[in-house]
Amino acid sequence: MKNYMTILSLNKLGKILKKSPLECTLIGIVVLVLGYATLPEEAQADVDFSFANDTISLEIKAIQNEFANYGILPESGERGPSYTMTVSSTAYNSLPGQTDSTPDVTASGTKTRHGVVAANFLPIGTRIKIPELYGDQVFIVEDRMNPRYWYKVDIWMEDYDDAIQYGVQNIEIEVYPNS
Repeated sequence: MKNYMTILSLNKLGKILKKSPLECTLIGIVVLVLGYATLPEEAQADVDFSFANDTISLEIKAIQNEFANYGILPESGERGPSYTMTVSSTAYNSLPGQTDSTPDVTASGTKTRHGVVAANFLPIGTRIKIPELYGDQVFIVEDRMNPRYWYKVDIWMEDYDDAIQYGVQNIEIEVYPNS
């Protein structure tokens, strides 16, 4: 219905324009002049588009920045150990007699596996190496020992006989930074 009314209005306008085009032109000019005269002075002033140009320029630079090639960063290499020390070392397994009631779960909540060590004097998550026995193999402190043991490292081993054969050894460990 609305579209039909619009078509009727346009038809009426077309008929008026055909009958008196001069009058319609004069009415249009008067409306423009009166509209321009009633605008405030600020609206009539020249518009400064420099702010808009600056904004567009910044947006373009931001887009270009996303795709800029900054080159290749130098490789830092692996950091050396923070320090080395000699400690007493033993081995343990996931057996109830050697741990608590959850023998397969470490103090940090992970599963026991190769590469896990228990130590009370190092923070959980500390990485260590035992170069004389394991070369560059990294071990992570994820478990704790009985509180009476302080400067001692307990290495988790899967096989009971391997742990027994390991016995007690004094080893040098390399302690690496956590970052």
